Amino acid sequence: MPRQLKLNLPVRSATGREDFFLSPSNALAVAEIDRWRDWPAEKLALIGPEGAGKTHLVHVWAAGAGARILSARDLAAHDPLPGNTAIEDIPEIAGNAEAEEALFHWHNLVLAEGGRLLVTGTTPPALWPIELPDLASRMRGTPIARLDPPDDILLQAVLLKLFADRQITPQPSLLPWLLRRMERSFAAAGRIVEALDATALGTGRPIGPKLAAEVLDAAARDDNSKAPPDPSAKTEP
Repeated sequence: MPRQLKLNLPVRSATGREDFFLSPSNALAVAEIDRWRDWPAEKLALIGPEGAGKTHLVHVWAAGAGARILSARDLAAHDPLPGNTAIEDIPEIAGNAEAEEALFHWHNLVLAEGGRLLVTGTTPPALWPIELPDLASRMRGTPIARLDPPDDILLQAVLLKLFADRQITPQPSLLPWLLRRMERSFAAAGRIVEALDATALGTGRPIGPKLAAEVLDAAARDDNSKAPPDPSAKTEP
């Protein structure tokens, strides 16, 4: 059977609340997001591994709280404004004096004017290598909501969403096959779906276990070729 869609259509990520799948691995974080009006410190750090759904949950919060969303890298280009604000990927500006200073002023203004501040990163704020002392102390004092690695139910839902974002309907046998063999992370799910889409578009083949096996094997060979040499390995004279 040919693929249902062979057009190179743009990826449209679904970021609405109805598209965010609840499971035990994210339920506590979602509960913290839902009670944003009652955050004791008026701010929250949403943390979790790459692809864990932080950006999706930020958009869910912003829609409900009427908040703006900014990238930490772009803060220095904007004057601080009051009101509910989400700032993503804080660790990426560590060591950037201008960006750290901008975040410091955003943090202070938002909270001073009664707004709520949501920040994101992959690790707890205490591990963010921020160099501005006053900012580092404020980040360390930010309560945490953690998105944990996915369970089977959530990982399957994420795969379905990633395929749907690309307007792809995979073969029914593909998801159970992938769940038994893939790296168990959101980042891996994103890479696999992207590779399957690109390979299917280039070959006209259906997206099913056979194609997935080839894609995973190719990725494993590529990873092995990039691995540093084993210093303990013996070489022939």
